[in-house]
Amino acid sequence: MKVALLGTSIAQAHAAGFRTHPEVEVIVYGHTAEKAEQMGNRFGYPFTADLDSVFADPDIDLIDICLPTRMHADLVLRALDAGKHVLTELPLAPNMTDARAVAEAAANTDRQVFVDMFNRFVPQSRLLVDTVRGGSHGRLRQLSVEMNTALLWPGASIGLRQIPLDSMLGDIDTIVRALGVPDGVSVATTEKDAESAAVDVHLDYPGALVRCSTSSMLPMSYGAQGGYRAVFDDGTLECAFTMGFDGKPASVVSAYTAGGAQRLDIPAADQYSAMIDHVLDCLNGEAANMIGPQTVLDSLDVTLRIDRAVNG
Repeated sequence: MKVALLGTSIAQAHAAGFRTHPEVEVIVYGHTAEKAEQMGNRFGYPFTADLDSVFADPDIDLIDICLPTRMHADLVLRALDAGKHVLTELPLAPNMTDARAVAEAAANTDRQVFVDMFNRFVPQSRLLVDTVRGGSHGRLRQLSVEMNTALLWPGASIGLRQIPLDSMLGDIDTIVRALGVPDGVSVATTEKDAESAAVDVHLDYPGALVRCSTSSMLPMSYGAQGGYRAVFDDGTLECAFTMGFDGKPASVVSAYTAGGAQRLDIPAADQYSAMIDHVLDCLNGEAANMIGPQTVLDSLDVTLRIDRAVNG
């Protein structure tokens, strides 16, 4: 299998995932020759700055899009027209019109389309979804999901314009998969400067208080920390994580019931590698696609509502 990896930023997480599969051949595209060379040399992959050649190459099976959000939908459609399978970074598109167009195109082709909803491969997030849906602790009454971070990556901006789609979509997806689409959302914000801010969202569900919060205003010594607390009729589930520069969280998950407190044995998360593994399994006919574009539309719609409330 041959993969064209488009991008040199978040694409590094994808590159690391592909490197564990020696049977996969990867070529890196960067929008300048210098960036392409730096990325290729780092991972030992050949590289190019010629985007047209990537789509024209008959040997490429999968195009992995890690370029700016505004380009995602058009490039997915272009890849499908070229007869390629496609993996795109989240969000699928900057608006629902483009997102639905991609979902429709994916439904009308024999090529597979994947959206990097990496949170779906985090064991702690899957546990929360399964517990809410399965009712093992009774009815959910209160849920709070948080992400708090310093500006850990040089040059990275996590201001009001970036937070909803770039930082909150994964958590919103977890909430929507667990509870469905909320009746409404209400949003509060504060901003330290153009690069760091906080967004607090309350989602309206009958009989449950649900909150999702992201802040990028923490000092460098704080790093990145977050988690969730889910309060049910018959217990509470709590997750706390810290995350380093590699994007891999170290988590502690505890369950509290009338019988006492219990720390749960949850495997460590390497969500990007797990996502890459899933994509390759699907392409090899060993799994069913659980991150297709149709599956992300509800979560994207809710997140776009939040983005409109924040940024107009």
